[in-house]
Amino acid sequence: MGISQQLHAIGRPLLDAQLAHPTVRGIAAGDLPEPVFRSWLEQDYLFLLDYVRVFSRLAWQAPDGHLGDLVDLAHATWHNELSLHRSMSAEFGADLEAATKGPACAAYTDFLLRSAADYADGLVALYPCMWGYSTLGRVLADKPPAEPRYRAWVDTYADPGFAALTARIAVMIDEAAPDPGRAAALFTEGMRHELAFWDVP
Repeated sequence: MGISQQLHAIGRPLLDAQLAHPTVRGIAAGDLPEPVFRSWLEQDYLFLLDYVRVFSRLAWQAPDGHLGDLVDLAHATWHNELSLHRSMSAEFGADLEAATKGPACAAYTDFLLRSAADYADGLVALYPCMWGYSTLGRVLADKPPAEPRYRAWVDTYADPGFAALTARIAVMIDEAAPDPGRAAALFTEGMRHELAFWDVP
């Protein structure tokens, strides 16, 4: 079993906690109050801007064989995920440019940017977001919400292309061979940030 598979086992209870969170349940049902999703959308937009910076910082450190992977991931985040947020912002009345980070967003991005000072640490720290959303998308897509805006959100993260990007990160983690104990601690911390992020301000 590669270390990425071990991380999946560690993260599953915290992923289940996300699936049980009222915000996620509201998206799944299609009845999440608009102000809640609007606030989440603004926070996630700010988060993703720093997520692109994390990929870029890791690309600078990457072995030649994975430089393109990290550039692709930064590109996909900027052009696909952030484009989704921009398109949804008008539908929910979100003001992405005026938004400021809440405590959960600030704590999470600080953790990621600090972790990215080291290549292996940075890969492990960012993996909870990709693995978590890919898994959430796949689970929610089994019974997608009828509400079209929330359906679009689910479809984005259930997309096989997003799962493929997540799998590429898993390969890079396995090849980087981080210390198992440190990897477990970083991944657990990242998963806790993921759970806390659903408590929108």
